[in-house]
Amino acid sequence: MKKKVLFGLIVLTLIALPLFAACAKPAPAPAPAPAPAPAPKPAPPAKENILYGASRSFSGPLAIVGQNSFDPAFKMWMEETNAAGGIYVKEYGKKLPIKYIAYDDKSDRGTMVRNIEKLLTEDKIDFLMGPVGTGSFFAAAPIANKYERIILCAEGGSITLKEFLPSMPYVFPTIQDASKQLPPLVELMAEKGVKTVAVIYFEDLHGVENASTTVTECRKGGLDIVMYKSFPWGTKDLAPLLREAKEKNVDAFLSMSYPDESFLAIKQSMEIGFNPKLFFCTVGIYLNVIKSIFGANVIEGVMGGGAWNGKQSPKAAELEAKRLALTGPDGMEYWGFAVYWASLQALQQAIEKAGTLDQKKVRDILATEKFETDFGTWWWAEDQVPALGAYVGLDGQWQNGYFEVICPKEKATAEIIYPKPAWPAP
Repeated sequence: MKKKVLFGLIVLTLIALPLFAACAKPAPAPAPAPAPAPAPKPAPPAKENILYGASRSFSGPLAIVGQNSFDPAFKMWMEETNAAGGIYVKEYGKKLPIKYIAYDDKSDRGTMVRNIEKLLTEDKIDFLMGPVGTGSFFAAAPIANKYERIILCAEGGSITLKEFLPSMPYVFPTIQDASKQLPPLVELMAEKGVKTVAVIYFEDLHGVENASTTVTECRKGGLDIVMYKSFPWGTKDLAPLLREAKEKNVDAFLSMSYPDESFLAIKQSMEIGFNPKLFFCTVGIYLNVIKSIFGANVIEGVMGGGAWNGKQSPKAAELEAKRLALTGPDGMEYWGFAVYWASLQALQQAIEKAGTLDQKKVRDILATEKFETDFGTWWWAEDQVPALGAYVGLDGQWQNGYFEVICPKEKATAEIIYPKPAWPAP
C-alpha cells in the first residue's frame, strides 16, 4: 500500500514539475507601445500685414525736421515695398504688406512717450520707428527695449545713449552722433588755417553734446575757442550772440541748433554784417527749402550736418530723382534720407533672413550681419551704432545751389570753399 502511495506521489511530482517550470519561467516582455506621433506644429496666428509704428512730430517746432527727413523716406520705402507685394516671411509662407500707424506728438516729449506706450501695448506693432530729435529718441529707446521691440532711430544720435546701448539690445541708432560727425570737420578747419572759433548751442541734449564735442576736438587740434554760449528753446533773437562773435572776429562760427535757430542765425548774421570764414549749423542747412528762403547766392559756402547727394553713385542719383518727384524741390533734403533708406532695407533683409517676425531672431541678425543696400553696404558696429564705413557723409556745404558732401574726405563730392563768400549786399 505504501509503495502505491509513494508511486502516486512520484507520478504527481513528475507531472507537476513541468507545470511549475512553466510557471516559473519569466513571461516575455511586452512589445513597446508605438511612440505617439508628434503633434503637428501649430500654425502661426493669421497675419495680414507687418505693423510699423511711430510717434512723430507732425506739428510743433520739430515738424520741419520730420516732414523733410524720415517721414518721406519711410513713405517712399513703404510704397515701393508694398508695390512688390510686401516683405516675405517664411513663417507665414507669403509676403506681408506694411501697415504704418503714426501718431502726432506735437513735438512734446511727454506726448511722445504716451504714444509709444499705446503703440506697443494697444496697437501691438511689430517694429517701432524713432521719434524726431535726439532727446526724444533718448527717451523712447528704453521703452522699446523694455517691451523687446526693435526700434530704428530716425532724427537723433546721442553720445550719452551709447553708454546704455549694451543694456538695450533692441535699440538701433541710424544717425551718427557728435563724436563721429565733428572730428572730421574740426580736422578740416585746422587744415584750412582756422585759428579762432565761436560756438553757440541750443539748451538740449543735441546742443550740449555737439557743443562740448566741438570744444574738445578744437582744443586737440590747437584751435582757440574764444566764445562758448548757449541759448534757450524757442529763442527768437540770436543777435546778441552773433554780435559778440563778430566783435571777437572769429574765423569760424558753429551753431548747434535745429532748423528754426539755424535759419535765424543766417538771417541775423546778414543783418549785422557778421561774415566769418566758416559758417556751420548742425541741423536744417541740408534742407533744399533754404534756397527758396534765402536764395542760392546767399547760402553759398554755408555748411551743415549731413550729408548725401546724387553724385555719390548711380543708385543715389536714381533715389534723388525719386525723392524730388515725391516731395518737390522744397521738400528735398540732403541729410538723413540715405541712412534711413539703408537702415530700412537692412531691417527688411533681416526679417526675410530670419523668416519670422520674432523680435529676438530678427534682432540677432540685424546686430551681427552686413546688408547690401542702395547706398552700399550697411551694418551696425560692435558698439551698436552705424559703422562709419557704411555712412554716406557727415558734413556738407552749399556750392552753386547744390549741397555737396565735404566730410569725410573719402565720401566727399567736392572740396570745401574756404573762406566762405561774404553775404551779398541786401
